[in-house]
Amino acid sequence: MIHSSARRPTGRVPARGAVRSAVVLFLVAALAALTGCGSSNSGVAGVPTQAGEAGSGVTGVRAPSEETGGTLRLVSGDIDSLDPQRSYLPGVWNLMRLYARTLLTYSSEPGSTDELVPDLATDLGTTPDGGRTWTFTLREGVRFETGRPITSRDVKYGIERSFASDVVVGGPTYVVDLLDDPADPYAGPYQDETEGRLGLPSIATPDDRTIVFTLTRPAPEFPFVMALPSSSPVPIENDTGAAYGNDPISSGPYMVTSVDQVAGIALERNPQWDPATDDVRTALPDSVVLRPGLSGVARDQALLAGSADLDLSGTGVQQATTSRLDDDALAARIDDLTTGSVRLLALPTTVAPMDDVNCRRAVAAVVDRAAVQEALRGAGNAVRTSVLWPRAIAGAPEEADPDPDQAAATAALAACGRAEGFSTTLAVADVPGSVDVAEAVAASLAEVGIQVEVRPLDPTTFYASDVGNPDAVTAAGYGMVLATWTADFPTSASFLVPLVDGRSIRQVGNTNYARLDDAQVNAAVDAARAATDPAVAADAWRQVVYAVQETAAYVPLVENRVQLLAGQRLRNAVVMQPYGSYDVATAGVR
Repeated sequence: MIHSSARRPTGRVPARGAVRSAVVLFLVAALAALTGCGSSNSGVAGVPTQAGEAGSGVTGVRAPSEETGGTLRLVSGDIDSLDPQRSYLPGVWNLMRLYARTLLTYSSEPGSTDELVPDLATDLGTTPDGGRTWTFTLREGVRFETGRPITSRDVKYGIERSFASDVVVGGPTYVVDLLDDPADPYAGPYQDETEGRLGLPSIATPDDRTIVFTLTRPAPEFPFVMALPSSSPVPIENDTGAAYGNDPISSGPYMVTSVDQVAGIALERNPQWDPATDDVRTALPDSVVLRPGLSGVARDQALLAGSADLDLSGTGVQQATTSRLDDDALAARIDDLTTGSVRLLALPTTVAPMDDVNCRRAVAAVVDRAAVQEALRGAGNAVRTSVLWPRAIAGAPEEADPDPDQAAATAALAACGRAEGFSTTLAVADVPGSVDVAEAVAASLAEVGIQVEVRPLDPTTFYASDVGNPDAVTAAGYGMVLATWTADFPTSASFLVPLVDGRSIRQVGNTNYARLDDAQVNAAVDAARAATDPAVAADAWRQVVYAVQETAAYVPLVENRVQLLAGQRLRNAVVMQPYGSYDVATAGVR
């Protein structure tokens, strides 16, 4: 959890004094009201529900409104950090749209929320050499909450903080991979003692409004990296290192005014924000309050009771809540979407007998996706998929959705010298949905003599060390890994490369769960990365998928779906596809 903080150094924003104190007291009181919603409170009376219809926030605007005022009340699970360079939770990234602007950001236009638009920058950036060098120009008139103008050096400094792995930990490291020189590693701004060097050499700031990035390789996806909160500006004079998340400095329409483990998090308007410099955020509410650390059922309860307007978590309503959604009024407040989160079976190529492609093909042939879907309680919670490609990303390969083929599996077993089948171990995070899926997979494989021991593992260490360390997977003999994979960016490259590129295998935090290092797949990735024409690139990434299918190292199963429940007061709500929730940057309550 984040630490308590309700302070602002004297003089940071002039002439606020008693007014700010009164606002903070009001917000804390509102937060306390959120904690008091109990199961006996239906909330139906006294809280008028905004009109709407099912799905209205996916491709349109739910309960449109341009009216300002009121307090937007948010709920969430645990918050990892309010430090933009340290958070790695999409729900928190959504919250950060309120106080951490970036060069680029996601559009708030309905149906186009997976597309980038300029934010602090004047355009989407220019590259003269196919993505190796990128130049951005900052807007004029943007300021921190302190009143100081935001310059290119502030953006550079914010990015440099991600290099300080001994101080700023937990956030994405794309900038490190793309901007660091392996021959002369940069240790971050807290250890930068190289004489005559002003920070990271691969970022140039020739003037206050220009920033130039020189990458280690061409990266057409680099603009998406610039939309992560980890690429937001930080004023060096206010950086408190590991404690910065207690008091982050705002570059957006709201500023964090209170962070308390009990009361929650409060934000109020940033008087230095100029709407003329911001084409994305409408900033309708006067204030925002967040109650973190709630269970899924408690979050649903708050939305049903009318004591919360929006759930940041992106997990949708819980199974225990769905029985109430038959009510027509509640059903009209639901937005149903696929999340881009794909459940897949990885077959580690370093563990016998999965080191034989034919043994892997036997598994791929007999897996029953319909049984997996049923284990997740039907099509409302999961959509079957047989391709490594989320539905929201255009240009997907043809979807075959095959039924189990026992004859093909039997032939493949014979080809790998295991005609009678074999035994293996399936590693799975010990959470109910995943264990149910693992059991369904094991049942379908048993039909052809493949005996699977389902081994539930501690979910807190599952990805970090159990299956995130390839040597540990080999040593434990995990012939199968049931994983859920979601890309950080809504692009085919972001989804595929960490899973299938052999050069992405690493000893710590590995996401190539199959330990796939295939020459044809790697060559296909290189060809896709080199493609500059969008149509050519889309086809090239499809060829990557086809090459991976030939290895049978991954068996896609289903893509998760969620049903978002809008709070009774929520207005102007748009489903933000990359974060799996409503966009807080445009939401209102009047």
